Amino acid sequence: MPLDQPLQPAIGVHRSPPNILTGLRRGIVRTCPACGQGELFSGYLTVRPVCPTCGNDNEQYPSDDFAPYVTIFLVLHLMVPLLFFADRTWDMSVWFEAAFAIPIFLAATLALLPFAKGAVIGVAWAFGVTRNR
Repeated sequence: MPLDQPLQPAIGVHRSPPNILTGLRRGIVRTCPACGQGELFSGYLTVRPVCPTCGNDNEQYPSDDFAPYVTIFLVLHLMVPLLFFADRTWDMSVWFEAAFAIPIFLAATLALLPFAKGAVIGVAWAFGVTRNR
């Protein structure tokens, strides 16, 4: 199939009406917010322009800056209490704590970022937020 032709939605694919819980759930599992069946990403953070299952334009939902903010918020709220607990429990040097904590923060951030971006796209779909083209 030539790349310049848009994908046609499959017959019988059910698109859901926009709902915040449905959008969040589908976004977190990284599926199309409209049908819940097609994959939302074609790479680590690359959004598929068109859902291969229902033909929904997923590239229209903005998720540029808010997904990293959500990720940082979650990682900090999950990791900082653990750092406080480790600091109060064990007598470690600051350099050892930093050498231990920074890779964990980095791994947690990179692991959560695609899920946060999917959730932001799902919320944008639920509220009807689109890019101005």
